[in-house]
Amino acid sequence: MTFCLSRIMAGIIAIAVLTIGACTSTELPAETVSSQLHKFRVVPLAKGLEHPWSIAFLPNKSILISERAGRLRLYQNGRLDSKPVGNLPKIVDSGQGGLFDVTLHPDFRKNQLLYLAYAARGQGGVHTRVTRYRYDAKVHALADARQIFDASPKASGGRHFGGRMVFDRQGYLYITLGDRGDMDRAQDTAEHSGSVIRLHDDGRVPSDNPLRAIARAKPEIYSFGHRNPQGMALHPKTGAIWTHEHGARGGDEINIIRPGRNYGWPVITHGIDYDGSKIGIGKSAPGMEQPLYYWLPSIAPAGMAFYTGNKFPKWGNSLFVGALRGETLVRLELKGDQAVKEERLLQNAVGRIRDVRTGPDGFLYLATDDSDGRLLRLEPIR
Repeated sequence: MTFCLSRIMAGIIAIAVLTIGACTSTELPAETVSSQLHKFRVVPLAKGLEHPWSIAFLPNKSILISERAGRLRLYQNGRLDSKPVGNLPKIVDSGQGGLFDVTLHPDFRKNQLLYLAYAARGQGGVHTRVTRYRYDAKVHALADARQIFDASPKASGGRHFGGRMVFDRQGYLYITLGDRGDMDRAQDTAEHSGSVIRLHDDGRVPSDNPLRAIARAKPEIYSFGHRNPQGMALHPKTGAIWTHEHGARGGDEINIIRPGRNYGWPVITHGIDYDGSKIGIGKSAPGMEQPLYYWLPSIAPAGMAFYTGNKFPKWGNSLFVGALRGETLVRLELKGDQAVKEERLLQNAVGRIRDVRTGPDGFLYLATDDSDGRLLRLEPIR
């Protein structure tokens, strides 16, 4: 069932603006916030991150943070290491391009493998690439690089790279790709743009990928018709892959990704173009998926996480979405595969929220997208 934001505005509670001091990581003050279900404090852990994009939790309680400018940073023992992780690939930092997601292999404890998604140059321009590495904590560097995916064709311009990655319960790796600012590419399965990719952990194409037997179609494609998906998460109960993607002027979407499905962009959309003109043929069409949820006007969603911890028990059926526009953390209350209520937290309080994750300690972690970006932690107040 699809829900429009305008239908549930009455359920939204405005949250007071916070002001958080700019000081060193050990001196950053916490601020208290009240929500519909929990009172919590925002605890800043680190600042000075250049447009942080992604958070990954290591088994030793350290945190890896990717910076869009092309650095991978380590937060450990209450401090942000001043020295970036070494031996990163050549990354194109231009427009929306740069270093995107950092994702650990499901058996990271045993093999120390991690994956980087980033903008890389090739013949004809730039697109998203994924490389696998072994993380060597002793020398604070990456080793044993193996390129496992390179989106094609390359394109000019600096928009819509996608760049999120998630492993499912069977060990398949999913990668989101944007339409690179050329909307019609999302309907052309002869190229990767505007799709969700599914691979084995070493880059091999699964034998049951839905387009593998179709002539000219890229065999890595699992779903297509996406504009710019920059949020992806594994449902903790069903194991399904959920994504969200940016609309144009409105029409940001949350979708459940199913094999071989066409999610409509740009043939159908619930938004309009930036100049106010119509996009495509309307809001629906045969053979094209409807979103689970969408926003009017746009919130510019970025980062997404199901809450799976035990520190906020009343958030147990919640999906959290970061928002760049409005500088908001959106909480969607779920009933099965339906979003039944929306709550907006931290509006205009901590900055543009690029990533949101449930930590292994049960707290909720945020990364703010700024030239002086921060790593934040939400902690309950009993």
